[in-house]
Amino acid sequence: MTSVVIPAHNEAPVLGRLLSGLLGDARPGEFDVVVVANGCTDETESVARAHGVRVLSTPVASKREALRLGDRAARGFPRLYVDADLTVSTASVRALVARLGDPGPLLAAAPERDLALAGRPWTVRAYYAIWTRLPHVRTGLFGRGVIAVTEAGNDRIRALPPVMADDLAASLAFGEDERVVVAEARAGIQTPRTFADLLRRRVRAATSVSELERETGPGGPSARTSLGDLVLMAAREPWLLPAAAVFTCVTVLARRRARRAVRAGDYTTWLRDESSRAPGS
Repeated sequence: MTSVVIPAHNEAPVLGRLLSGLLGDARPGEFDVVVVANGCTDETESVARAHGVRVLSTPVASKREALRLGDRAARGFPRLYVDADLTVSTASVRALVARLGDPGPLLAAAPERDLALAGRPWTVRAYYAIWTRLPHVRTGLFGRGVIAVTEAGNDRIRALPPVMADDLAASLAFGEDERVVVAEARAGIQTPRTFADLLRRRVRAATSVSELERETGPGGPSARTSLGDLVLMAAREPWLLPAAAVFTCVTVLARRRARRAVRAGDYTTWLRDESSRAPGS
């Protein structure tokens, strides 16, 4: 049995969309789905129960705590960790599970990203034009909202320190021959609808990367974008120069705004993008 753990904090507007796609073509008993409602003040639990999945509840509004509770309750492997604000189909889950069943050293898999960019400001579209071309973004498992692991892969993740950038830490925990992005699997991901929400996301990312680097120590794995990455990209595709300027500005602003949280050691404040959870997103 494949287990799917979904941490959900006030995700009533979008959770039904995820569960409908995930379970749409599933056979009875094929997926063991656990929704962990953490610190919810909306109808998240009711939405989950209406889809016939198992629901756990905790008053603690913490993704870390939700993942821990869901992991303890999950029954099978491969095991998927899925963000509540995206979409993924039954077929995509099966593709991930099938790939992890192949002979070899694979421990973790993730889907390709289908980024929703229609109707977004040009600054948001420009940022993602660069971000999606970065080498570590193309091959990493982070930023996809779905990570599938074998039992051995799960052991690797459980040994990681608890950090805000849980998906980045999980991605960096696996070697190139141990992780794979599966082209046949797709995750529909909502991007921010405003520049302010994009910046909020990137401040959170900058803070969480600093926390991860603090935990791993000097010389540990990282996923920071270098100036060299941008120069090479612009040299290959000169038309991306304006987008590269937007990307650089967002990155600099985000790192500056993250300094206060980093100095204070505040790695728990979750700057959430509410625009991508608006009805109709």
